[in-house]
Amino acid sequence: MYSDLWIEEKHEVGYGMRYKVENVLYSKKSEFQTVDVVETKGHGRMLLNDGLVMVTERDEFVYHDMITHVPLFVHPNPKNVLVIGGGDGGTAREVLRHPGVEKCTMVEIDGLVCEACMEFIPQTAEVLKGHDKLNLIIGDGVKFVEETTEKFDIIIVDSTDPIGPAAPLFGPEFYGNVKKCLADNGIVVSQGESPFFNGDIQKSMLKVLNDAFEKTFIYNFSNLSYPGGLWSFTFASNGLDPLKDFDESRVEKSGLDFQYYNTGIHKAAFMLPTFEKKNLAGLIQNP
Repeated sequence: MYSDLWIEEKHEVGYGMRYKVENVLYSKKSEFQTVDVVETKGHGRMLLNDGLVMVTERDEFVYHDMITHVPLFVHPNPKNVLVIGGGDGGTAREVLRHPGVEKCTMVEIDGLVCEACMEFIPQTAEVLKGHDKLNLIIGDGVKFVEETTEKFDIIIVDSTDPIGPAAPLFGPEFYGNVKKCLADNGIVVSQGESPFFNGDIQKSMLKVLNDAFEKTFIYNFSNLSYPGGLWSFTFASNGLDPLKDFDESRVEKSGLDFQYYNTGIHKAAFMLPTFEKKNLAGLIQNP
């Protein structure tokens, strides 16, 4: 993974991204994966799981803004939020900026990810050190949604790619259990892979969501650190529409300050490039 103090993430299609490494801050192997934190020249501190870039200080706000604020501003009154994964803490951080949220439960399977980020990436993980509305559980999110009797207004699946410990988070049994513990007007948002590199995974995810939910959408964001730059989230519900039920005035009234998210970005994110829209035809309700 390391070569002359450069780190390289190689994609299976023959594509790679390289970063200049100034210092290796953390490197441990859990029962699930190898967890590294490095200091880079241009992207600040960076978290990698099994050599794949998860978070960088320079652009983490893009991912975390879009996975959280889109559903939180569509749901009329989100009080109870569940985050599956998200061990860097950035998703929980953004959820808990909404004062109406009364409780955020976060279930992360790999405690080493939380440990590494709390020590070396406090920008995202400071919230994990203690917040009166956060219930942090180190455990299996698949098992949690299967066994819980709690109902959640919003469920956010902040997962890695569908390999290793994250693989079950992309299947029909998991989403059947997600539906079971979602409140009647609830929303589930999930990490939705790359339309350039993972169009087949997007189709299979949306087929699963279509079987479980009445409404399914996909929306896009772009950042510096994920292969191809353009990535997606899925949005599913049994009623709420991310555009028709989006009240722009709530964003203004919230008083929250964002680095990426705004009302225009919210709406534009659901306007897909033609190749992606064609690939997902019949599986989404995007305009």
